[in-house]
Amino acid sequence: MASRSKKSPPPVSDEALALIASWFRTLSEPSRLKILRSLEEGEKNITDLVAATGLTQANVSRHVQSLVDAGMVGRRREGLSAICFIADPAINELCDSVCSNLQKRLAQQVKKLGGA
Repeated sequence: MASRSKKSPPPVSDEALALIASWFRTLSEPSRLKILRSLEEGEKNITDLVAATGLTQANVSRHVQSLVDAGMVGRRREGLSAICFIADPAINELCDSVCSNLQKRLAQQVKKLGGA
C-alpha cells in the first residue's frame, strides 16, 4: 500500500495559538452555543434570543457581548433594539462539523452497546 505523505500545517506562533485557544474558550459555554444555534435561523434581538434559549435577559446580554468580542456575532441598533447576527459564517460550519461528528460517534457507541 502506498503511503500518503501528509502536508505539514504551517507554523503558528505562540501568540496566535493563545488567540485560537481564547476563541475556543468562548465556544466552551453551552449558553453561547444555544445563542449561536438560534442565530443560525436568522437575525434576532435580545428578547427573541431570551425566548429561543430560555436564558435570562441579563445572561443573554452577557453572552452576546462575549460572542461579539470574539468576532463571532455582530450587533447593530434598530431603534431601541439590539439586533444580533452571525458575523463569522465559519461558526456555522464549525458547529455543523462538530455536531455531525458527535452524532456519528454516538451512533457507533449505541451500535456497539446494542451488539454486546
